[in-house]
Amino acid sequence: MMINIMSVPAVCVQVATGFMFVAAAIKPDKLSLKTKITGIVGGIIAGAIVGVGIIAFNGNEFAQIAAEVIVITILSSFLLHTGYRMCLFLAFFYEIAAGLGRFIVGAGLAIALMDYKYMDANVAAGQIAVWIVCVAAIAVVAWILLKKDENKKNSRTFIIVIMLLFFSIITIGSQERLEIPQDTVYMWTIFTACLFAGILIFSMNKQYEVEKKLAQVNAEQAELLEKEYTELNNAYATNAKLFHDFHNHIGMIRKLVTGGKYDETVAYLDELQAPVKELTDSKWTGDDTIDYLINGKIASANEHSIDMQVQVEYPRHANIKSVDMCAIIGNLIDNALEAAKQVSNKDKRFIRLTIRRINQMLVIKVENSFEAELRSENGQLKTTKKEGGIHGWGIKSVRAAVEKYDGTVQMAREDMVFKAVATLSFQGIE
Repeated sequence: MMINIMSVPAVCVQVATGFMFVAAAIKPDKLSLKTKITGIVGGIIAGAIVGVGIIAFNGNEFAQIAAEVIVITILSSFLLHTGYRMCLFLAFFYEIAAGLGRFIVGAGLAIALMDYKYMDANVAAGQIAVWIVCVAAIAVVAWILLKKDENKKNSRTFIIVIMLLFFSIITIGSQERLEIPQDTVYMWTIFTACLFAGILIFSMNKQYEVEKKLAQVNAEQAELLEKEYTELNNAYATNAKLFHDFHNHIGMIRKLVTGGKYDETVAYLDELQAPVKELTDSKWTGDDTIDYLINGKIASANEHSIDMQVQVEYPRHANIKSVDMCAIIGNLIDNALEAAKQVSNKDKRFIRLTIRRINQMLVIKVENSFEAELRSENGQLKTTKKEGGIHGWGIKSVRAAVEKYDGTVQMAREDMVFKAVATLSFQGIE
């Protein structure tokens, strides 16, 4: 079927909507307003070029579909910083769904009004089906964006819709009111089955990615807990050694006191207390686990000539779990330590940890001196560490912990200072 100039506006809308569909499927919660506007404007321009080009070269509907798939794939891959394979996969099935919709609506109007012209996109009557599908596509994309946190429910809804489309194809093929070519019906029946399989494959892939990320986040949290446990165990080992040598120390202290050597006695006691003093002196939150973590990070900062300042206002009775706070604070400070250590001028090395309560919100801010270059991938900051393993999952671990409390994590660099801010909602408990 040849296309004419009347199809060009619909092609523009279809390409722009196709980009938004791909973007909503891949990154429903990471689309900036700039990306949306750029994608829509770029889709309209690209769609106009495709429509005019197809007309100029006397192309047919299938050439138009192929061109739209290619343009949507290139536009999505470029603006979303995503591999072209997934974009091509989604663009292809989007075009199948759009074509299927045009056929069903056009055939339905033709059967109801006993006129084949409603199936011909080259005439004004045929454009009715085209624009009904365009409006429906816009509504579906908007629905996906609004329901971005309900992927499983979205998949089930799409499967139900495809089943309805399948039964519509069967009904069109079996009705006797208006003769529809059986070859066309068979072709769209096969495409409907392909569309059904595509949604199942995409849903399984999304579930696999979620489980993979969850496993990696859990691994990062386990590494953090293991590291803190090792440090705590070392502190306990130090105490155990002190206890083991307790009778010897008591004997030495008794000897110094009876000899009137009081200054030497005080110095000896200070020496005994030094190994654990730095980990137990300061109380920041009232939670022993979190306080130990903060004190341990302060000790690590001191070892690398990093000035670490801490200001804490922490709710005493809240539903925030210690393990989540340790994951947030530990990972943010670890990243800050890694960056501050790379500052060549030791006098400019610093870390500032600020925890503030604002009504029922808890704000955790970590600032640090910074010299290294930032790296990003798919719009997300990447680790600057060169070694492999699960490094780089620290921020993902922070996000996972923050999301439990309907919170957010924001990061920015201002001059030579890097800032990470985690915001959590909490509830008071008795």
